[in-house]
Amino acid sequence: MRILISGFGTVGQGLAEVLLLRRGFFMERYGEEASIVCVMDSSTYASDPSGLRPEELLDRKRSTGKVGAEGYRDPLKVMDSVDYDLLVEVSPTDIKTGGAGLVNIRHALGKGKDVITVNKGPLALRFCELVSLAKENGCKFRFEGSVGGAMPIINLCRESLVGENITSIRGILNGTCNFILSKMDNGQPFEQALKEAQQMGYAETDPTNDIEGYDSACKVVILANSVFGKGVAFSDVKITGISSITSEAISLAASNNMVIRLIGEVSEDRLEVAPRLVPRGHPLSITGTLNAAQVVTDLAGPITISGRGAGRVETASAILSDLISIMDDRKKR
Repeated sequence: MRILISGFGTVGQGLAEVLLLRRGFFMERYGEEASIVCVMDSSTYASDPSGLRPEELLDRKRSTGKVGAEGYRDPLKVMDSVDYDLLVEVSPTDIKTGGAGLVNIRHALGKGKDVITVNKGPLALRFCELVSLAKENGCKFRFEGSVGGAMPIINLCRESLVGENITSIRGILNGTCNFILSKMDNGQPFEQALKEAQQMGYAETDPTNDIEGYDSACKVVILANSVFGKGVAFSDVKITGISSITSEAISLAASNNMVIRLIGEVSEDRLEVAPRLVPRGHPLSITGTLNAAQVVTDLAGPITISGRGAGRVETASAILSDLISIMDDRKKR
């Protein structure tokens, strides 16, 4: 399997680490490595048809801030110059236009290449188009890590629960908001909790996508389309963030043995992200940066899962599961 990685930030580097750690697994299971033949970051690229060494890529990125010595202007020309089987698209998310990630995914699928992505922008804006393009060209298109990081929500619903009638999914889909609200439970005002989240690297300098609910809304769209087959987009989600939640509201909830959590909800008649009152002790009353989701089914009843919603190796583990699925499918052919 020859892999082209678009984006070599936190998750891209995490994937390189994981492929290095699982080298023996791939050889034993498939008789071949999952080989990185090209990596592109925002301004440079490195390629080698015989395979790049993950440890060298990581060392170079850490020491120079760049993945390669070769600069480029057109990523599509770089992609066309490389013989690869699978694009792993992990460039920064753009929820307004889909950004370079959308362009790269379209191009790869159009060329008959399999694609794995954790990039929420293209999925939130052009999900149906990309799925159709993959089908037209006989490609695999997987995106487990786009919702909940290491929390296996999409594959759980589409594979393990394939015989179930899933009636709803409710979840905490943004660890940054959950961290802030957890701190507010302990008496910190919103601005102080947000500042701490930024200092710890959980929130960006501009935290709008997190605290206004936009990140969670992207994930609601992905779940609605991939699990419920709705064919919706980001603009279809009703969104309320957490920036207006006061310490008084937190205290009032606590006096009723409740906490406030930002909940994304998907069902046949609801697409919404909003702060909700959650009873203490409920599976969705978790604290810190964890993500959690409750899937309600007709046969099994409610099923709750949780996991780390971000992190280099954690999110790369979701990419790994998609990669193994694709390679297993190729092995059967």
